[in-house]
Amino acid sequence: MIYRAAIFDLDGTLLDTLKDLAASMNQVLHHLGFPEHLPEAYKYFVGDGMANLARRALPAEQRRDDVIEPAAVAMREEYRRRWRSQTKPYPGIPELLETLSTRRIKLGVLTNKPENLAKSIVAAYFPDISFTGVVGANPSLPLKPDPTGAWTLAQQLALPPATIVLVGDSGTDMQTASAAGMYAAGALWGFRGAEELSAAGAHILLKTPADLLVLFK
Repeated sequence: MIYRAAIFDLDGTLLDTLKDLAASMNQVLHHLGFPEHLPEAYKYFVGDGMANLARRALPAEQRRDDVIEPAAVAMREEYRRRWRSQTKPYPGIPELLETLSTRRIKLGVLTNKPENLAKSIVAAYFPDISFTGVVGANPSLPLKPDPTGAWTLAQQLALPPATIVLVGDSGTDMQTASAAGMYAAGALWGFRGAEELSAAGAHILLKTPADLLVLFK
């Protein structure tokens, strides 16, 4: 198969956002009088949208809609103030994107972050990279692993799903790729591990960003 595009997850794939996400949610928990978590714990809290992040971070006895919803709103507001504090691209990511662009491989981003925020973040950290589309959480689309967002990007890329590689660091990303009919590439430098990625259907496991280039010779 000749692959003509790469769609990337954002958190844990293009950017190491863990410290800013953890600091933001911990501030919300502190304000509510609940225990905070170490940053490492957030590797397993993030990836499925802000509401699920809030639910997982809250104490078990507080995981009710009347607590989760305002906590998620507060998390979004806090994160909008913090997302530039400690976030950075993973080593090798800028070079990978530049190489793919030079090879005329089309690029997109698919994330469960709020879409407007995701677009701002991508523009801030990758100002010289031309992404055909950035699709995130919005009222008209279900979150990953539903394939609708991936298909939306495929339409924007003007390519059949089978010619697109979806790169992500979580089982959710691999499930999304499989459901959308795309090639699933698991990023081992991110938040999750090889076991989760393989179990969720990864076709290839990438130790470094440069390893992706083998698919775009």
